[in-house]
Amino acid sequence: MANSKRTLFLKRRLRVRNSLRKHNVGKMRLSVHRSNKNISAQLIDDVNGVTLASASSLEKDLGVVGKNNIDAATKVGAAIAERAKKAGVEVCYFDRGGFLFHGKVKALAEAAREGGLKF
Repeated sequence: MANSKRTLFLKRRLRVRNSLRKHNVGKMRLSVHRSNKNISAQLIDDVNGVTLASASSLEKDLGVVGKNNIDAATKVGAAIAERAKKAGVEVCYFDRGGFLFHGKVKALAEAAREGGLKF
């Protein structure tokens, strides 16, 4: 039986997340989710199970409501970096989930790096 796209995505997401958790014990996780219409990022403390900061293209103050392009990803990356600094986090690891590291996901990561996050 052939695997569905969703099943393959979930397997890839777990593989990426488990390999990252082995090497980044105690660090915060910058998790990215991309849908067809929006992109979002969360800074998560896995030890306590708490989200410290989040940013999404659904927020009106970013000016990219309902858009999912590289420009929107750049603004979300800059916003998450700014909010992470306010939360007192400078070092984290980047969890791309099951998404490939190119295009919008890469633009978000680069904007977060330029904003001062280190991963």
